[in-house]
Formats: sequence, structure tokens, C-alpha cells
Amino acid sequence: MTLGALGAGLGLAPMLALAQAPKILKVANSAGVNDAQQAFITAGRHPRLGYYASEGVDVEYVNMSSISQAMQALVTEQVAFGPVSPGIFLPAVAKDPGLGLVAAHKWLPRNANVIIVKPGSPIKTAADLKGKRIGVRSQGDPGIVVTRTILLELGLDDSTNQYIAVGDGGPAGQALTQDRVDAIITYDTGAARIEMVGVPVRYIDLPPKYAEVGTGWICVRKKTLKEDRKSLVGLFRGVAKSTLFAHTNLDQAINIHWALYPESKPKSKTEDEARKELQFILKDRKENWMRCAGDADKRIGASAHRAWPNGRPTSTLPPRPARTRSSVPRSATRTPCSPTN
Repeated sequence: MTLGALGAGLGLAPMLALAQAPKILKVANSAGVNDAQQAFITAGRHPRLGYYASEGVDVEYVNMSSISQAMQALVTEQVAFGPVSPGIFLPAVAKDPGLGLVAAHKWLPRNANVIIVKPGSPIKTAADLKGKRIGVRSQGDPGIVVTRTILLELGLDDSTNQYIAVGDGGPAGQALTQDRVDAIITYDTGAARIEMVGVPVRYIDLPPKYAEVGTGWICVRKKTLKEDRKSLVGLFRGVAKSTLFAHTNLDQAINIHWALYPESKPKSKTEDEARKELQFILKDRKENWMRCAGDADKRIGASAHRAWPNGRPTSTLPPRPARTRSSVPRSATRTPCSPTN
């Protein structure tokens, strides 16, 4: 699909939807800060794109401290949609089948989780994480579940691990360099923010099965899906278009985000400096927004029932070869896909 086709599609939107006040749908932002990392959703709010306006909806951000808090906000109807990770969502549903939530849109189809250590760390493989002090963003962070899942695949457990909240960026980097943690498990963007403050790191490969699991879904209430399906379908159609636009035009998506949310534009840096930082932070993430070339299902956001055997999300891709990555600067974009990517 070309951007021209998307633009032409806007002209087909019902004029009634454009004329009426849009339905505001609040989103739980588990990143805690509404920066340009959210451009894959926010780009479509710009009047010249109108991806949400053409559907009669609009998006409003509500910052949260973790995915766990975002799920709670969904259950209590404080927000209309929000991100979930399989490791937190599935156990919650298993514990309480009446939770009333459903994963509706696969916004991170590739695995965006990463393990980072100091360059000279004795940790060489994921199995070496057993018994170590693991840095996570917060105590409600998916990094805890990710560690358990990784060790489980390797026939190990985390009974002797310690999970230490280290925050983001500089504080997280200091925790690693000062040996307060042995490793940090975070997202691609979190690791990039640590590298941005000049902390040299080494990346540890994920176990092969876990490496093929998608990272993030957007969740909604089953009740809302039943009572107002039209709004949610329009919302996710807008998210899909925004994702494609941001992936194809990252600089413009950053500009749009700053225009819509001027408070998110860094004040202590020049625009050029801020843009270069965001390009670095989103270098891997923008690829993780998109499906791999070898994925049989090309639909943005789709997640078929067959991808959830025994309640566990999987990928349709063949196993990936082992990969390594050196410390700053990153010489190539990490794409967790097969060589056909």
C-alpha cells in the first residue's frame, strides 16, 4: 500500500464522520511519557492525514507507569485501549477468566525484548541469567516475566534471581556500570536510551523459541467490542495507517508528534540533536512495528487464532540464526526476522 493510496482513501471517508465531533478513545500509555516513540499511533491524528477523523474517532493519551497499571485502567474503564504483553496478559486471564479483556491488535509483531550486559560481563548466553540480579524498569515491568519465560524455555527457573527497579536511560545505565545489576532486560527502545547516554553494552541472544514470539498487543474490553465495535474497528484501521506512515516517513511522523504535543519536544537540545536521538532510539523499533517479510499473514495488527496454540502466541517464521551486536555505535539495524527480511 502506497502513501498516495492512503491519501486517496481519505477522500472516500463519509462526510458525516468528518463533520461530527469524534468519539474520544483514551489510550493507556505504559511508557509513562508521551514522546515521539508513540508516533506510530499519533501520526494519524494530524488534520492533513485524518486517519482517525475519517473514522469518527480520536485518541487521547493517559500516562501509566507499567503495563500492569494499564491493564487495571482497562478493567476499571479509565481508558478504552492499551498495550499488553503475553507474559502479563495470559496469566491474568488464566487467573480470572472473567477479566473481560481481549487482545485485538498486534502492534509489535516482532520480538522487541532485549538482554543487555556490560561488554566484559561473564554472562554469555541467556542461560547465564539464572541466579543473577536483573534490572527492570519497575516492579510491574514485563522484564520480570520475560526473564522467567526465557529461563523456562531453557529448563531453568528464576527462584534465585533478584529483580531490581532501575528506571530508564541514565539511571538504568548507571545501575549497570556500577554493578548494581548483572543484566538489564528491557525493550529495544529502553536499551537504545541507555546507549544514548554513552553506556557501552553487549547484547545477549534470546532463546530461539522465545525470539519468535511477538512482543505487544493492544487490548480492549470485550464489552466495548460488543457494544461499540464500529468505533474500535475505526480506531485500529487508523492505527494501522499511522503505523505504516510512521515506518515509511519516520522524520515526518516525529514532526507531527511534536506539532501535536509541543510539550514532548526536548527543551535542552537543538531540534537536530533531538531528532538524531529519536532516530537512534526508534531505529530498531520502527522495524518491529512491521511484520517480517517471511510472515504469511501480511495484515497490520492481525493475530490469527492459529498463532495462539495452547494459549501461547507464536510466529509463523522459521528459527532465526544466532545474532550478536557490539556496543555503541550500532552498525546495523537489528531485525528479529529470518534472513529473507
